[in-house]
Amino acid sequence: MDALDLARWQFAITTVYHFLFVPITIGMSAIVAYFHIQWVRTKTPEYLRLAKFFGKLFTINFALGLVTGIVQEFQFGMNWSDYSRFVGDIFGAPLAFEALLAFFLESTFLGLWIFGWGRLPEKLHALTMVAVHIGTVLSAYFILAANSFMQNPVGYKFNPDSGRAEMTDFLAVLTNKVQLVTFPHVITSCYMTGGAMVMGVSLWLMLKKKHAADHSMYRRSARIGAWVSLVASIGVMVTGDIQGKIMTEVQPMKMAAAEALYETKTNAGFSIFTIGSLDGSKEIFSIRIPGLLSFLATGNFHDQVEGINQIRPQEQALAQKVTERYGAEVGKLAYDKTYTPNIPGSYWSFRLMIGLGALSSLLSLITLWGTRKDASPASRWWKHIAIWSPLLPVFAISFGWIFTEIGRQPWIVYGVMTTASGVSPSVSAANVFISMVVYTLLYAALAVVEVKLFTDYVKKGAEAVEEPKSPDEMSDDSQLQFAY
Repeated sequence: MDALDLARWQFAITTVYHFLFVPITIGMSAIVAYFHIQWVRTKTPEYLRLAKFFGKLFTINFALGLVTGIVQEFQFGMNWSDYSRFVGDIFGAPLAFEALLAFFLESTFLGLWIFGWGRLPEKLHALTMVAVHIGTVLSAYFILAANSFMQNPVGYKFNPDSGRAEMTDFLAVLTNKVQLVTFPHVITSCYMTGGAMVMGVSLWLMLKKKHAADHSMYRRSARIGAWVSLVASIGVMVTGDIQGKIMTEVQPMKMAAAEALYETKTNAGFSIFTIGSLDGSKEIFSIRIPGLLSFLATGNFHDQVEGINQIRPQEQALAQKVTERYGAEVGKLAYDKTYTPNIPGSYWSFRLMIGLGALSSLLSLITLWGTRKDASPASRWWKHIAIWSPLLPVFAISFGWIFTEIGRQPWIVYGVMTTASGVSPSVSAANVFISMVVYTLLYAALAVVEVKLFTDYVKKGAEAVEEPKSPDEMSDDSQLQFAY
């Protein structure tokens, strides 16, 4: 493999690994804030215990997400310097807002939440976790704005004197139509993940005999998590449907690749299973639901959906315009120059995203049914539900991002710059390979630390806690109370 292949692999590994933590962070921060506010409102000790318990798990996850996210920033200069040079004026602005506004908001208020027990007034202290959640949501918004520009570039112009794309309308970048549907889709999937995490952990603790005394508390948190996950999954489906229609409009090749639709069809069917030729040029066999793809792509069961073979000439013409406008170095291609993404990768990642997400919703329904009217899950199958509940939505989101990025190829910025043009010209394959191995091994070590810390605290469960003293009862010399 050359430097381009290795750079893509390295960015894929670091991005997917980092995003394992992001949805849990966003979703759990909202639920921890809810538990804390409920304790302030009701003074029910169970809510205080749940707030501190899930706050520990949230903090562990936040720390690992922070460490792994920093590496991504480095890669834009290390492996993708030509990309950074060409569109850095646009791409860098939302990233700067994310770092200087959103990240500092969430990290500052997380510190206040951790060390504020007994130091801050109760209502104000509870609001610090609300601020943390707002920070995570803002962080997601700015990051997604940058990614949405790569999917549907807006708010820029090309400066022939500098040879760079320059921002002309920051508001247009922030209100990109791809962004406006991607953001709610991602955020609802994060709530779905956070709810599933709380549900799974609570179910697991319910099944452990040593936590029998707290059975009702964990049952309550399991149902709260299940409700959050289930309601959020409805939001995921609605926003996902809208996103599919926007995707068909701005990136028709991505939708065609997701369905392995080689030829333009009216009343196009959604593929249950498709076998294509080895060269990826035609369909050999498929099982489809008539009209469903047309509805997903356009909102009408009888509308026409373009196929891969008909879209390919359009992509070639677009690349020719890019070469004429920006120069050959911006529009150059690698591999077979087919202007087609990896079809098997797009097809199966799209289905794994939908399938795992649907299965996660089903587990939430089963949990709500199994815990209704003070019912207590006892079957050994509940242990499997507890383990898989947090994992399924995380994997579903990961496959969703894989599909989003694979389906855009061969463009790094759709219709503006090809991926082959964005890689650093002076970085050798050996350099990228060494850094990729180092990062992968480091991430593997961090994964061991994360899982060990997480499982150790889960096994302990929600420990008994004393109600924190009010600030009036604390002296300036009193020891800070750490959430752990």
